[in-house]
Amino acid sequence: MEILKLSMDWARAEVFSAKIVWFFSVMTLLVAFGFWYWGKSAMSKAFVWPMLVTGVFLTIVGAGLFFANKPRILQFQQVYMEDPQSFVQQELQRTSKSQQDLGLVFKVLPILLIVAGLLILFLPAPVWRAVGITLALLVAFLMVVDSNTNARNSFYHEQLKTFRNDYGRK
Repeated sequence: MEILKLSMDWARAEVFSAKIVWFFSVMTLLVAFGFWYWGKSAMSKAFVWPMLVTGVFLTIVGAGLFFANKPRILQFQQVYMEDPQSFVQQELQRTSKSQQDLGLVFKVLPILLIVAGLLILFLPAPVWRAVGITLALLVAFLMVVDSNTNARNSFYHEQLKTFRNDYGRK
């Protein structure tokens, strides 16, 4: 039962991450609206579309996280009660794939950060600077969220392996 509690806590933490992403998306959309409504300079007007696109993107990411993980809280309990070893094996496979996916994410995000820096450095037009700054902001935020997700996933994966090894000895 300890592994079930750990699994449900993991899913709840993922749902919380989704809410943080949603909060950031709302803030980004409000900033886009602020630049549109109050912005007078070319630079402030240039931020409207990049911030709007980023806000919509983050809303979709948050929805994906939420709707993928919220149902797991109940599903975990049902699957665990049917067959604990099968549950652990499925979770080990899923968390292993997540670790691989996060490895790729942490290769792509720094590249995007470099691209953002190059846009800011070499394309001085307001729209390109706004795109670069917004991209850098998005990448930094995703690195923070994904770093926590990676740490949580790694810990959960190790706990699943320990449970599998301990449970297999009984």
